[in-house]
Amino acid sequence: MTEECTNHSCRKSHHPEHVKKDLTTRLNRIEGQIRGIKGMVEKDVYCDDIITQLSATQSALNSVAKVLLEGHIKGCVKDRLAEGDDAVLDELVTTFQKLMRK
Repeated sequence: MTEECTNHSCRKSHHPEHVKKDLTTRLNRIEGQIRGIKGMVEKDVYCDDIITQLSATQSALNSVAKVLLEGHIKGCVKDRLAEGDDAVLDELVTTFQKLMRK
């Protein structure tokens, strides 16, 4: 990072282009799934069928989170630890707690 920041608003991740493309593709697919679920609700589709689609969408979101988490640990966390910033470990624990609430 080229600029110094004192708060979280300046921090950015730097994903390789192929990772960004993969994440964007996955999120576009999820966006389509959500639109499809909304349409199912509007058309009074059987509840169990909607729940099945919700489950598939949640699984897809979890997959995106896993890719992001891996990149975060191998990139951001590793780099900040190398710089002597141990506070990143508390941040990582909080991140895991957020993911485990699901």
